Amino acid sequence: MHVIFVEPRFPANQQEFVRALHAVGARVTGIGEAPVEALGPVLRGRLHAYEQVRSVVDEEALLAAVRRVQAREWVDRMEATVEAHILPAARVRAAATIPGTSVETAFLCRDKPAMKEALRKAGIATAASTGASTPDEVRAFARRIGYPVILKPAASAGAAGTFKVTDDAGLEAAIRESGVGRGPAVAVEEFVEGHEGFYDTLSIDGRPVHDFASHYYPGVLEAMRTRWISPQVITTNRIGALGYDEVKALGRRVIEVLGIGTSATHMEVFSGPKGLRFSEIGCRPPGVGVWDLYCAANEFDLYREWAMAVAHGRPDRPPSRRYSAGMIALRPDRDGRIAGYEGAESIMNRYNEFVIDAHLPPPGTPTQPVEAGFMANAWVRMRHPDYDALREILDDVGRTLKVRATA
Repeated sequence: MHVIFVEPRFPANQQEFVRALHAVGARVTGIGEAPVEALGPVLRGRLHAYEQVRSVVDEEALLAAVRRVQAREWVDRMEATVEAHILPAARVRAAATIPGTSVETAFLCRDKPAMKEALRKAGIATAASTGASTPDEVRAFARRIGYPVILKPAASAGAAGTFKVTDDAGLEAAIRESGVGRGPAVAVEEFVEGHEGFYDTLSIDGRPVHDFASHYYPGVLEAMRTRWISPQVITTNRIGALGYDEVKALGRRVIEVLGIGTSATHMEVFSGPKGLRFSEIGCRPPGVGVWDLYCAANEFDLYREWAMAVAHGRPDRPPSRRYSAGMIALRPDRDGRIAGYEGAESIMNRYNEFVIDAHLPPPGTPTQPVEAGFMANAWVRMRHPDYDALREILDDVGRTLKVRATA
């Protein structure tokens, strides 16, 4: 089995996919932007070959690199796992007649208005939404649906560039800041009230062979806009409970409608007064190290499971479901440079047996803005056999462990 893997070096966890493919016996050719010397001896040792391109989202350059590889030997699969790489890789894959995620599926998983329109036609409950290229189109949608509404890039991940609008003045501000009318179209959506979580799978030929349910505390938009909150992501080991049946059924139906085959998936959902609502899906793994939580919670190597799916069309072993696992993001109290920490020793003394790992940047490290994400500054990851106990422990971490900064 010969697999082309797009961008094997960065972000850092990309190297885990290469490790896993190599471990299950696949030959891996990497295509990336760094010179081969920058890959390091371990990564180079796991690669069968490597092609450098100016940009992996430059489809012309990516296709030329794939053609060079194909001129040397047969290619069985071409894989990408970063959101921005999925659609360019699909277009190149189609041009080079390599099996994998289709262009249509990749487009629907990338373009939020088109995604939701396809799912609504299939009878799947989603928020009302549209694509808008002009300020007047945004205003017309807000008049028709009513406030609150959400503006976000039509193709994006997480809460980047997202605005929640509650009145006319806020709408005009969001129109200005989003740049609608001066660039790509935006997605405009009905705001759905409720608890936010996500359902992730590893699917083979459209059938989930591994699945995981996780929760945000609080929702992503609030977490990425509010400094004092120490937001949490927690994956549950109770996914077999009846309460998750509706989420699992929704996920399987979305995968079917969008034509997702052998791929990781990451699906965001809301549960609230209007019931369960689909939010969005990517045909890729989740970000912010969530797969590492799944590995720790389930005492198995999910990267290897992905590699087995890609290279051999089957999983290797089941998850243990022994633990719930979570991450808490710890924000500096101001922008500037980290001065030190309060409560770190106390937390480690109380909960050391439950700590998976932690990232506490040393004093003097420049801080990152709140909206940079869950892993932008300090964080702690933990696991515990009981979901509710883990939530209480992570709450205590948020109350106790403080990141102090100087301007």
